[in-house]
Amino acid sequence: MRRALVVGNWKMNLDHVEAVHLTQQLAVILASRPAEHVDVVVAPPFVDLRSVTSVIEAEHSVLEVAAQHVNPRPAGAHTGEIAVPMLTRLRVRWVIVGHSERRTHYGMDDQVVAETARAAVAGGLRAIVCVGEDEDVRARGEHRGFVEAQVLAALSGLSAPEGDVVVAYEPIWAIGTGRTASVADVAEMTEVIRAAVAATGVRGVRVLYGGSVTADNAAELFAADVDGFLVGGASLRAESFAAIVAAGESCYAGGR
Repeated sequence: MRRALVVGNWKMNLDHVEAVHLTQQLAVILASRPAEHVDVVVAPPFVDLRSVTSVIEAEHSVLEVAAQHVNPRPAGAHTGEIAVPMLTRLRVRWVIVGHSERRTHYGMDDQVVAETARAAVAGGLRAIVCVGEDEDVRARGEHRGFVEAQVLAALSGLSAPEGDVVVAYEPIWAIGTGRTASVADVAEMTEVIRAAVAATGVRGVRVLYGGSVTADNAAELFAADVDGFLVGGASLRAESFAAIVAAGESCYAGGR
């Protein structure tokens, strides 16, 4: 039976004091409303990682922690970058790889995404590989082939334990815009992604959707056969993020 996965990407928001407060709120909510069928992950900025992991340990919370990015090299002259061993030493378990903002603004192409995913998994992290098309690609009707190519580039030749790789479909036109892909759109792309993943031979891959996910639309979007969500803005508020987790629990507790 698959388990849902809900990841909160805090992006460049919340200093370490705010991060501690939000983590404490989430820990209390999840303790009082257990999500037995959902893995819950938060991805704070680098400067908050130690504070967040400390709170989770102190509260004995079920929360897990992801980094928002990592450099594929183990060490060296890479000013401003973070290496996989630095994250695992902090008991970070996950990392987001190839988010569209990294691809668009920081030159992270398919080759770098693939290198980063391999380095992350080889170093003991679980990789959340992001894929998705912009509005122009979709308007030309090329979104299926575009996303398929991204998945194949990222996962082909990747050796990973079952369950250590996740693919998050985030159509760029729906990220932070308030526009959400329809259930039919998400279902179509989920099918494309699952077929591409199968062709790579990587097993146990969960497929997430990200793009203006809220507490109001989460339950509906689960009907698109996704395994969970990569949540942006709604993850910055404890109650809204917890409501998305609850939607996953309601869906998966039924034996999906």
